[in-house]
Amino acid sequence: MITFPKPDVEQFLRTFSIADFAVSPDEKHLVFSTNLSGKYNLWGMDLPNSFPYPLTSIDQSCQGLIYDKKSRFIIAGFDQDGNENTQFYGVPLNGGTMKEIVNHENTRNFMPKLSNDSKKLYYTTSRGNPSFLNSYCLDLESGQERLVLEGKDATTYLFGFSPDEETLLYYKHFANTYTLLYAKKGNEDILLTPPTEKQHTVNDGVFVSDSMIYLLTDYDSDFTYLASYNLETNKFCKVKELKNESFTAITYSKENQLLYITSQKGVEDQLYEINLQNENWRNIPVPCSVINKLEVAASGTLYLFGMSATKPNNIYKNTGDEWVSLTKYTVPGVDSNELVEPDIITYPSFDGREIESLFFRAKKENDNGEVIFWPHGGPQAAERKFFRASFQFFLNNGYSIFAPNFRGSTGYGLEFMKMVEGDWGNGPRLDNVAGLDWLIDQGHAQKGNILLMGGSFGGYMALLLHGRHADYFKAVVDIFGPSNLFSFINSVPEDWKPVMDQWVGNPEKDKEKLIEFSPITYLESMIKPMLVIQGANDPRVVKEESDQIVQALKDKGRDVDYMLLENEGHGFSKKENEIAVYQKILSFLKRFTAVTEKV
Repeated sequence: MITFPKPDVEQFLRTFSIADFAVSPDEKHLVFSTNLSGKYNLWGMDLPNSFPYPLTSIDQSCQGLIYDKKSRFIIAGFDQDGNENTQFYGVPLNGGTMKEIVNHENTRNFMPKLSNDSKKLYYTTSRGNPSFLNSYCLDLESGQERLVLEGKDATTYLFGFSPDEETLLYYKHFANTYTLLYAKKGNEDILLTPPTEKQHTVNDGVFVSDSMIYLLTDYDSDFTYLASYNLETNKFCKVKELKNESFTAITYSKENQLLYITSQKGVEDQLYEINLQNENWRNIPVPCSVINKLEVAASGTLYLFGMSATKPNNIYKNTGDEWVSLTKYTVPGVDSNELVEPDIITYPSFDGREIESLFFRAKKENDNGEVIFWPHGGPQAAERKFFRASFQFFLNNGYSIFAPNFRGSTGYGLEFMKMVEGDWGNGPRLDNVAGLDWLIDQGHAQKGNILLMGGSFGGYMALLLHGRHADYFKAVVDIFGPSNLFSFINSVPEDWKPVMDQWVGNPEKDKEKLIEFSPITYLESMIKPMLVIQGANDPRVVKEESDQIVQALKDKGRDVDYMLLENEGHGFSKKENEIAVYQKILSFLKRFTAVTEKV
């Protein structure tokens, strides 16, 4: 009998991922963006066959992916090595030479939409209006385009249009917790939620006829619900809400008169179907914990893209009550029993507020007694039951991981989400400190012996916790985190800048607070060994954010290592970089591991 050694821990990082997908209207073809070759490209499937083949070889991730309405070609957006300057191309169904559709240097382009006859492309762009954005309609035959929407007082995105294409649907983004949806018919702009001075959001919206719109909003509520707006009567109506759940996405099946709604409840998602003819409402079981995208075909077939804590992103098809997996992404060479499901726990924060968290506990045979404290990115996002290859990699190496959803996190209501705005360095920080104290009080860790790691806002929080509460930690990893809120505010993309006063603060009016909340203020107390990771092309947290704190700490003679990735942005799009990063982090953490790795 042949016996095999335990899987190499690097195999956890060999897990491939899917970033987006689309299904052709005739359901004969499926396209998805995946790093199956080690770098992101588009791959296709000729349904019902599920064997994929490459469509592109440009090694770039995709942002925006749609089919033409007659299933003849694909429109896809690509940036360059993570710079987020997305341009749009036409892609043949079977791959080959792409055709430039929208390509303007140093512009950001968003949300491509094809007209019903697929002869016109609608899109939103930073070209000519980098702060508030403009939207255009491009004639794909003549190449002529016209301005259809001009952003003026907030970043403005074209969202969709009525079946007769006479009415545009667009939203204004004043803040992550303040987005308003409008319908534009001729010269008339109609606000689709009742006028109020109280900030609220609209997450999604869809036309079901030329005059009826269904939308998801938290107007006059803490959680997002389903509402409708009739353009003929100008009547807003609440349709359906569920306690402590926020509806996040809506999809319409015209042929079957059905709405499909994705809902977020804490760390997991739900899927609902509502029949517009009889108003019946039902929950549809799904094969994953987090739903990233849902498409419904004219036949009524559902296609879903999602993941769970121990199951990578996959694409599923539902033709009744059964989901069939069209992709088979797993952790290669690793039995599912080797993977760790998180416990959902809550703990009281400094003001008595309950904070929900995920606690991934290393399996007994791997446990080295170490705990990684992981504040998530966003900050208006959440740690959820989604798959992180890096988490399973660290868990298999013996490191448990504690990931709290501190105030500002999504999924817990609008009020909770707003608590981070203008307060980056206080309430969320104290929520994290309360989480550290919970770990210590429950006997899971000892003060001064905790490992701290985070990315983006989580990297910022790692830096701030290091500067203000260094006595809890023995080593810190910062992955592209802002270090100085003044330089961060000045360097974000132009279309982010209008929201910065509410989101982070005003450099003049809030000067003292921004000094207090900036990690670089606390260099003197950043005394623990640190590893900093940064993408050179990052447009959100630019390279200088990491450069300045690394240099400042080195000038003080501190133990700090810096890993700069020349061909990455705000994340890791290339598998060799991802593997190198987490191997580097593991090597760094092992310097401080209390027990030797078990053989």
